[in-house]
Amino acid sequence: MTETDFLTTTRTFYDAIAEDYAVMFRDVLAATPLDRAVLAAFAELVGEGAAVADLGCGPGRVTAHLAALGLSVFGLDLSESMLAIARRENPGLRFEQGSMLELDLPDGALAGVVSWYSSIHTPVDRLPDLFAEFLRVLAPGGHLLVAFQVGDEPKHHDRPFGHQVSLDFQRRQPDRVSGLLTAAGFTLVSRTVRAPDEPRAEPTPQAFLIARKSV
Repeated sequence: MTETDFLTTTRTFYDAIAEDYAVMFRDVLAATPLDRAVLAAFAELVGEGAAVADLGCGPGRVTAHLAALGLSVFGLDLSESMLAIARRENPGLRFEQGSMLELDLPDGALAGVVSWYSSIHTPVDRLPDLFAEFLRVLAPGGHLLVAFQVGDEPKHHDRPFGHQVSLDFQRRQPDRVSGLLTAAGFTLVSRTVRAPDEPRAEPTPQAFLIARKSV
């Protein structure tokens, strides 16, 4: 699959399911205190008022949460349908369409980058390019937060909510992702892996890595 193929497939998938997805995951942060704790730690590390990008923001729930924590944050996503929801529900925040692999930002523009379950559609051989782009836009000492499901095999979602689309959700091992971040030039700050949330029918552990760009 070419880069154009995987970006187009991902955009088409989320354009189709955006409204259903937004309803299904509307209150997910309210139900996951450990996830909120990771986001709060990230916000404290980057500092109040810091410039942060929520990359792969979807309907903007994490973007809004980060803004409530005192960060100067904007969201970016491939899907215009997801962005329409984000703008509708968060009229005071900025949301832009674009690819995480080619950010329209100058070098060192940000104090923080969040990739909250958004790297899971990037092929593994493109992760070094993705992490290099994250590193580029961070200022020295800036922080990156990456969240993903733990595992060795992808989860294939076919016709979710009855829509005629499908997509693979990649699961990764924290050791592997940590190694790629280190190779890109990051220093690992924190590694959190929580157990599946059985009441929410989560099938796998969830990983949260915080890394810092060297000064």
